[in-house]
Amino acid sequence: MTKRSWITPSWLILLLDLGCSIVAMSLAFLLRLNFNIEDFGRYPMQDIVLVVVSVNLLLSLLFRTYMGIVRYTSMADIGRISCVSLISAVIYYNVNVAAVAYTRENMFPLSVIAINFFINTFFLLSYRLFVKWVFRYYSRYGVINKTKAVIYNAGHSGLMVRKAIHEDQTGNIRIAGFLDDKLTRTGKRLDGLPIFSTRRDSLEKLVRQEKIKLLIVADETPDTQLLNNLVDNCFALNIKVQKVLPVNKWINAGWSPAKLQDIKIEDLLDRSVININNEQVSRETRGKAILVTGAAGSIGSELVRQLAKLSPSVILMCDKAESPLHELELEMAELHPGVTVVPYIANICDRIRMQQLFEVYEPAVVYHAAAYKHVPMMEKNPSVAVLNNVLGTKMLSELSVEFGVEKFVMVSTDKAVNPTNVMGASKRIAEIFTQSYNTHVNRQFKKTGPVYSTPPTRFITTRFGNVLGSNGSVIPRFKQQLEKGGPLTVTHPDITRYFMTIPEACQLVLEAGAMGQGGEIFVFDMGQPVKIAELASKMIRMSGREPGVDIQIVYTGLRPGEKLYEELLNTAENTLSTYHEKIMIARVREYDFVEVNEEIEKLIASAQKHYITPTVALMKQLVPEFISKNSTYEQLDKDKIKL
Repeated sequence: MTKRSWITPSWLILLLDLGCSIVAMSLAFLLRLNFNIEDFGRYPMQDIVLVVVSVNLLLSLLFRTYMGIVRYTSMADIGRISCVSLISAVIYYNVNVAAVAYTRENMFPLSVIAINFFINTFFLLSYRLFVKWVFRYYSRYGVINKTKAVIYNAGHSGLMVRKAIHEDQTGNIRIAGFLDDKLTRTGKRLDGLPIFSTRRDSLEKLVRQEKIKLLIVADETPDTQLLNNLVDNCFALNIKVQKVLPVNKWINAGWSPAKLQDIKIEDLLDRSVININNEQVSRETRGKAILVTGAAGSIGSELVRQLAKLSPSVILMCDKAESPLHELELEMAELHPGVTVVPYIANICDRIRMQQLFEVYEPAVVYHAAAYKHVPMMEKNPSVAVLNNVLGTKMLSELSVEFGVEKFVMVSTDKAVNPTNVMGASKRIAEIFTQSYNTHVNRQFKKTGPVYSTPPTRFITTRFGNVLGSNGSVIPRFKQQLEKGGPLTVTHPDITRYFMTIPEACQLVLEAGAMGQGGEIFVFDMGQPVKIAELASKMIRMSGREPGVDIQIVYTGLRPGEKLYEELLNTAENTLSTYHEKIMIARVREYDFVEVNEEIEKLIASAQKHYITPTVALMKQLVPEFISKNSTYEQLDKDKIKL
């Protein structure tokens, strides 16, 4: 054994423990003899010291009391030390009995054994707890350049985060207290630290007295409104806000500063956790072939991820974007190796290619998420919008009926309500077709009997607003502009939008698809609308800069076809509730399928020739509420009024 190993902390602790045992025994004798040194001569002190050292060395090695890290002394360590003292007392008693029997010498009087037990236990615990206190004091007050922080959440998660940060000796954060919005907790103490309220005056006091620079959010599901207010107050007081990953994601791996992440705008727009009927959704998909169109997109790819958890026999991922589809295939192979996925590159308007898919794989459920969705782009290319969004939906619907698909779930948009642009109108026409087609095939089934080998396909539409982080959405755009130093471009000071997270939207699509019986248009509770200008200001503040000072917000004017406010229902529509509080059924006008199909055929024929104005004019005939805004097609509305 090297010299270095002999002076490791474990051996030093062992030597300290043996020294404490010798001192404790000496004090026990002194107390017993009323500090009369002359009476020491009546006892074999050399033999007593040898016994004490031997007994304590043996018990220390046996119970490994010297192996613990002193500054982390726990109740388990205290228990082991107390046990060692008790066992040593029993051994001293037996040694004394043997000594009296064989040598007539009284080595360890009972009173000495009792006194030694208490003194020895006190010494062994006292220096450990003193070292622990010193380390705690040093970590809390000794390093002046550490960032002072408070933890939001005075519950179990907050306590675990506090302990993890406290024990991280290499970290640069010092926790000064907790924040909590529960009145039953504020004003009390947790783990020796005070619990403050989340009010603005409480934060101001923390900044003034404690010099707080960081707020750590340790609540996994904070109330969004409360979190927004808290973040706004922190930004106003120059307090940085970070969140910690859920405890179960790092507790086994251990703490590191990487477990802290900056608060993102998505966290402030996120809503409460969605509760879905997983069993019902699973019954709709378990053991079945599921087709997802637009699978490489933001909504389609999340549908694939969530469907993979529901034990389908195969997921058919259809898209014409090669690279994103390839990346999704690799992701699924890594995350869900037991699920069969088939990447199928195809244009949904290619009937022969899509027919091959239905013939070979026989999907039981279709989730139709493929669509062109960018409003200004489709305003410039209306014929392409019709071909992809209308013809593609029509073709898939007809193939679904032909090949006995059980359910066809279409993902629509709030822009289909009172559309002011080509994209929204094209999606509304797709809604009209699937609804009227659903009625048509059901009537045919009831009138002529079982013409189909199975009951007819049930067509279901889901309608919601913007999703956070989707391709081309405003938040990624703002992030790019912030990275370049601004400015952030907003079309209008008053423009507002609804927002929903991608996983939330897809969960509701699956739930609505499971509950749908055919012909419904399901609308989702989108929460409160958000002003885009306020969103831009908040993102600038979250980047540590001031809007209008460090980063400018520039208003560029409404784009062609763009609304100031989005709607989820037509003014002539109302809703019916469902068993899910966030899903409603829109009551909409019914259309005759024969008339609709004839008009849509004319529309598609015009689009296939890539006529621009005639195509838009036909769209306006199909959807009378389609009134163009900020668009060259406004003239068509004026001409219609004159007529």
